[in-house]
Amino acid sequence: MKRLFLTVVLSACSVLTYMFALAHQNRLMTHTVSIKDYSSNTLNVFFISDIHRRRLSKRLIKQLSNKTIHAVIIGGDVAEKGVPLERVRGNMQMLASVGPLYYIFGNNDQEVGTEQLLKIVEEVGGVTLIDQTATIPLHPTWGVCGLQDPANGSVDMDKVVASAQWCEHTILAVHNPSLFRKIEGRMQPELMLAGHTHGGQIRLGTWGLQKKGKFQYTQTGARLISNGYGTTMVPLRLGAKSECHVVEVHY
Repeated sequence: MKRLFLTVVLSACSVLTYMFALAHQNRLMTHTVSIKDYSSNTLNVFFISDIHRRRLSKRLIKQLSNKTIHAVIIGGDVAEKGVPLERVRGNMQMLASVGPLYYIFGNNDQEVGTEQLLKIVEEVGGVTLIDQTATIPLHPTWGVCGLQDPANGSVDMDKVVASAQWCEHTILAVHNPSLFRKIEGRMQPELMLAGHTHGGQIRLGTWGLQKKGKFQYTQTGARLISNGYGTTMVPLRLGAKSECHVVEVHY
């Protein structure tokens, strides 16, 4: 009986250790999309979402610094209740060192204070996008369009569409992928980015509370729903590895 109990305990510890390791990986995924058959320009976008309580890895930042990143897009939930603002500031500073930074709010971010986050983004030289579009240095025909998260307020679609009228090419950044539906018929972004779901975070085989993240091609370009970098509730993952992304756009 004692041997069986010990076996169960050791097995449980092994599984938890494995799940903890999956949740703290620094997995950098690379995706490629061509907007036209003949492409002479390349736009490199780094996308990270759902950092929550994690500290960014210096090794990851060093890996990114070896690339030319034209836009760093943070897809919301850089924090949650209980996360020190200094940790958020440190993560933001590291991301801003990689390239021009664009931030959109997630549903958990307001738990540490909206004004404080706005101030931090401004301090590191970033741009907060709330139903608006900003240009990308060195790629003036491209705009990053960021939408308000439904948890913080309603999306002003007329404002969104008007803000992106000058763009020849558009990157849509949202926290919750359910917002993709609001864009359909109003805009045709070449690249659509979202997080929020954590890929279900803990999956049992094919079952999960949310669909697993994925990168897929569309008629106009591609869309990406990320599993996210961090975790919420418990610092564990299973069947939905932590991830962040570099999207190489050839146009």
